Amino acid sequence: MKAVPLFLILFSASLLPAQPPGYRLVWSDEFDVSGLPDPVRWNYERGMIRNNEAQFYTAARPENARIENGVLVIEARREDWRQGNVAARYTSASVTTQCRQYWRYGRVEVRAKLPAGRGTWPAIWMLGQNIDTAGWPKCGEIDIMENVGFDPDTIHANIHTDAYNHVKGTNKGNRITVLAPHSDFHVYALEWTPERIVISVDGKPYFTYEKESAEEAVWPFDQPFYLILNLAIGGTWGGQKGIDDSIFPQRFEIDYVRVCWPPCRGPRAPVDGSPVFATGAADAASDGAGPAARQCCRRPAEGTIDLHGKLFRGPPRRPVSHRLPRGGRLHS
Repeated sequence: MKAVPLFLILFSASLLPAQPPGYRLVWSDEFDVSGLPDPVRWNYERGMIRNNEAQFYTAARPENARIENGVLVIEARREDWRQGNVAARYTSASVTTQCRQYWRYGRVEVRAKLPAGRGTWPAIWMLGQNIDTAGWPKCGEIDIMENVGFDPDTIHANIHTDAYNHVKGTNKGNRITVLAPHSDFHVYALEWTPERIVISVDGKPYFTYEKESAEEAVWPFDQPFYLILNLAIGGTWGGQKGIDDSIFPQRFEIDYVRVCWPPCRGPRAPVDGSPVFATGAADAASDGAGPAARQCCRRPAEGTIDLHGKLFRGPPRRPVSHRLPRGGRLHS
């Protein structure tokens, strides 16, 4: 066996993404390859989707979503845009792991620098995989970070369920002050277990939602979810104080996205609550020992990425534009 110098081992280890003690990194994007977002990891929302927002979300357009200098840049631009019979005065992007990757429980961590200016509305959030059939808010929603440009130093976290949502005035959440989040990067994180959801900024938890019961109306969070990173302009919340056209273009910069899970206790007995890979249908069948014994170490379902980054191809599904009844919105 050839000896490897210690300094090379230490140097190589220093290049690996860090993970919290007791967790293992199972999925990440460090955005270290310039160009469009990796199509194996990321999909796009398209068009004018929700919340009466003013932007048109484009797909695979580098002016709105690209990787440069080691970060993902989601850029909102003031430009007249027409596609078919739809016209908009702004363009932006919303990248999502829908039809690419879903997770159930674990830690989701995003290091990001926010845009600034009246009218911006960046968000890091998650939706349940069953949104196509259950609709919103029954599918569940986890808002890891939201910020509106007219209140720039306030970061919001929320959950939405059939019982608890802003349409009914019952949504649950909290806010925290982060001075000038547009001037530096901060770590926005979700800790998600079968018992609770905890959201933090820079390691400081500020919102916890405890599982009150197994009723899906209050806890739809035992299914896989997918991640969304978007920069909206205007809309029912972001546009409450109008849009300042002088601020454009605006950039939402993401340094990395990392997903960690607790380690497996052997090939078929993960820690209670460990997530499984899943696609659009129900997650993979139990091995007979109940949810706590589902296999986080097995071959993933088709259409997902395994622990080593290998893609298991399944039948493609068209991304869904999640339109709501008039007056509704998907997040906060």
